[in-house]
Amino acid sequence: MEKGQEIAPSDGEKGPEQHAIDVGHVEHADGGGEDDAGQKRVAVAEEVQKKSRRVAALDAFRGLTIVLMILVDDGGGAYERIDHSPWNGCTLADFVMPFFLFIVGVAIAFALKRVPNIGAAVKKIAIRTLKMLFWGVLLQGGYSHAPDDLSYGVDMKKIRWCGILQRIALVYFVVALIEAFTTKVRPTTVRSGPYAIFEAYRWQWLGGFIAFVIYIVTTFSLYVPDWSFVYHNDGDVNDGKQFTVQCGVRASLDQACNAVGYVDRQVWGINHLYTQPVWIRSKDCTFSSPNMGPLRADAPAWCLAPFEPEGLLSSISSILSGTIGIHYGHVLIHFKSHKERLRHWLLMGFSLLALGILLHFTKAIPINKQLSSFSYVCFTGGAAGIVLSAFYILIDVWGLRTPFLFLEWIGMNAMLVFVLGAQGILAAFVNGWYYKSPDNSLVNWILNHVFVNVWHSQRLGTLLYVIFYEIVFWGVAAGVLHKLGIYWKL
Repeated sequence: MEKGQEIAPSDGEKGPEQHAIDVGHVEHADGGGEDDAGQKRVAVAEEVQKKSRRVAALDAFRGLTIVLMILVDDGGGAYERIDHSPWNGCTLADFVMPFFLFIVGVAIAFALKRVPNIGAAVKKIAIRTLKMLFWGVLLQGGYSHAPDDLSYGVDMKKIRWCGILQRIALVYFVVALIEAFTTKVRPTTVRSGPYAIFEAYRWQWLGGFIAFVIYIVTTFSLYVPDWSFVYHNDGDVNDGKQFTVQCGVRASLDQACNAVGYVDRQVWGINHLYTQPVWIRSKDCTFSSPNMGPLRADAPAWCLAPFEPEGLLSSISSILSGTIGIHYGHVLIHFKSHKERLRHWLLMGFSLLALGILLHFTKAIPINKQLSSFSYVCFTGGAAGIVLSAFYILIDVWGLRTPFLFLEWIGMNAMLVFVLGAQGILAAFVNGWYYKSPDNSLVNWILNHVFVNVWHSQRLGTLLYVIFYEIVFWGVAAGVLHKLGIYWKL
């Protein structure tokens, strides 16, 4: 934990280093020990002016992303239509990851607005990347079984190397390095024309374009041969059986034979991939689709196969989400009027949204979160830009800040809420204090007696529990930490 004054990015002022999903603090100069009262008053006035120009929409957007993650992770089991789409299409859960990557890009633009020492900046970027990789493997690699299973530990032969923080780390590393190394060729001012901002930051867009080319060429040219796997699930009738998936194709975007899965099987090994992919809820696997249900008798073998939704090739595609985000940050830095900012943001947002929809419904490239398809990146990137614009209008232009304060507070302490809340670490700690049986814990008692039994519905009770017990709790907790000046940053 770190304690200090947290300042969000503001108009023309250097913001904090808000990398990834964590928010840090910046220390303010105190005048260098000067005793002159007039200079102190000027410093205080400048400080007040900085705070008054705070762009609160950025914290609110980050907080909304964390809230959505908690809602879909803990409520998606009861309402599976808000959980990840089994394959093609986009649900509420599918917006979470690209929203994270988008706000990462926005934050990088402010954190690296001035780079006095490139070597020191690169070192800081590398260290922060390694920290995110460590936390990602620890939380999602199989070591932590929170919140329901109180045991810890993972078989290294089956550890999962990929995950949410790992993808954020890769995108952050690439986008931040490009921003740091191009500091000397960046302009101090940008013309107001519609294309000037793109020309000024052409190296950032070139990086995104290279990632796009690598993804597209690999996806549509790589040959995917037949492959096999052994299914592991204690107590299941198929436990220990070996299945073979027949492919021998190129340019496939279906579940069985896509290049994204093939690359991960070759790079990480099939035993290190995510073992519960959402495609088991697809129509080919169950008649209950899009809900979870019994496996069809004629279900294809790939229904039980592992698949990595945060894999290597799809993470390369996700670099574009960070590139879109840093563009929005550059607009915020260079254009000072609300009208100019919103014109650039909304034009970009609706253009990306339209392109994603067009690619999907013409069946050229379907919107697909598992593959992180180009249409998915465009659609969700456009949606992120529109949502940020809406927050900016409501909070920073119209001044309707109070209704969104809880989102701001969560956004200021996003890393803490992600680890303790979204990853269930605090709930696991509470569950560790049970009476007679691990099922008889305070968390389960509140869920069953305060919500499920009162509303006589497991689904509705679970949803209300997530909203009023988890999300409201973390909003209040983050608000208290904000008042105390406590923030957790990597």
